[in-house]
Amino acid sequence: MAKLETIDASVQPEGAGGKKTAGRPKKKTFKKRGEKRIIHHGYAHIHASFNNTTITITDPEGNVVAWSSAGGIGFKGSRKGTPFAATQAAIACGNAAKAFGMRSVEVRVKGPGAGRESAIRALQTIGIDVKSIRDVTPIPHNGCRPPKRRRV
Repeated sequence: MAKLETIDASVQPEGAGGKKTAGRPKKKTFKKRGEKRIIHHGYAHIHASFNNTTITITDPEGNVVAWSSAGGIGFKGSRKGTPFAATQAAIACGNAAKAFGMRSVEVRVKGPGAGRESAIRALQTIGIDVKSIRDVTPIPHNGCRPPKRRRV
C-alpha cells in the first residue's frame, strides 16, 4: 500500500532563499506616457500684490508649464512682498520652465506689488529671452465708488 504524505505549507522548497512571497502583491511599475513636451515659447504671468508675488509660465494655448510664488518658496509674512522674494520665485519658476525647453516668453504683469520689475529681471538672468512686457492690471474707467451719503 502507498504512503500518503502530508505537505506543510510553511516548508519552502530548496533554492527559494527562505523568503515567503505567497500572498504579497508585486510592486507596481509605471510606464512613461510618451515623449516629454518641448515648448520653445510661452507666456509669463506675474501677479504682484502687496503681500505676495506669483509667477506662472504657460504655453501659447494657456496650459500651465510651471508656477511658483514667494510664499511657496518659504518666505513668510511681510517678506513675501519684497523684490528679493519675487526674484527667488521667478528663478525657481524659470528653471522649471527651462526643463521643458522654454527659450522665450512674453511677460504679462498684473498688480501694484514691489516684485514686478525684479521678477522680470530674474527671468532674463537665468537665460530666458523676454520678447515683450505688457501691463494687464485692471483699471476702473468710471473711477472709484463715491462715499455713502449720510443724513446730518
